[in-house]
Amino acid sequence: MDKKFSVADEVGGDRPPVNISSVERDTGLSKDALRVWERRYGFPQPYRDAHGERIYPSDQVDKLRLLKRLLDQGHRPSKIIDKSIDELNALCSEAESPAHSAEVEALLVLIKSHNSLELRQTLTQTLLREGLRRFVLDLIVPLNRAVGNAWMRGDIAVFEEHLYIEQVQGLLRNAIASIQLRGHSPRVLLTTLPTEQHGMGLLMVEALLTLEGVYCVPLGVETPATDIVAAALAHDVDIVAISFSAAFPARLATGSIRELREILPANIALWVGGDAMLRARTPGEGIDVVRNLEQVIAALGEWRARLSD
Repeated sequence: MDKKFSVADEVGGDRPPVNISSVERDTGLSKDALRVWERRYGFPQPYRDAHGERIYPSDQVDKLRLLKRLLDQGHRPSKIIDKSIDELNALCSEAESPAHSAEVEALLVLIKSHNSLELRQTLTQTLLREGLRRFVLDLIVPLNRAVGNAWMRGDIAVFEEHLYIEQVQGLLRNAIASIQLRGHSPRVLLTTLPTEQHGMGLLMVEALLTLEGVYCVPLGVETPATDIVAAALAHDVDIVAISFSAAFPARLATGSIRELREILPANIALWVGGDAMLRARTPGEGIDVVRNLEQVIAALGEWRARLSD
């Protein structure tokens, strides 16, 4: 039976408990899956708040993240759900190659040691040496993955991850602002849908597109579909690009993007990408799935080729 929660309860973990919607968004596990596991396996074991809504302690959310990673690797929930967090971490480590370049490893050390000045200097030097395109594709892509995996294992704290993200986003914004645009075609609007709070991927896409002479209209994150349409019309854009992080439930991503396609004018192309789309079903006609950052330039070339036909 679900436990009743009050502020005086000891619910486990060192962070405030969260509701089921937050767990779905944070872990990528659907609400239906969470409820089925609760009934079938006895985990998770949520508390109930004063309104009878499920509240999940932070240690249970941490375990759910690990379970989701292992499900994506092909494990069955019945075989792993009773394992401890240490056992789940060991399984994840077996399946995921820990090898990184020496450069990525050195940056991870700087992040963990809170050496933000040297971190920024190192990133800046790499950007100047390699150029924006290679900086994004060859360093930030694997570094983001390494930071994300370290956070999931508990090797990096939330504040350390946030500091890293702020450093990289600041560098990318400055680099984008320094580019003198040529051509201004196509015009691309970049954003995420409500509840998707991760904007790093969008900024990386914007950097690559700006290098190609594209005029970008960045709206930031969590823009309602109706506002996306209004902004697309107001800025006379050719393409709307939407990003979904790995934490976003794939089923919700597919449904949300289909709804956006229905209300977006047919002459405006719709691109969708991000880690969640690697798990999602094909959204349907009129939606171009960009599987990774390398494909962004290919998608741009295809759009320009169609325009010249």
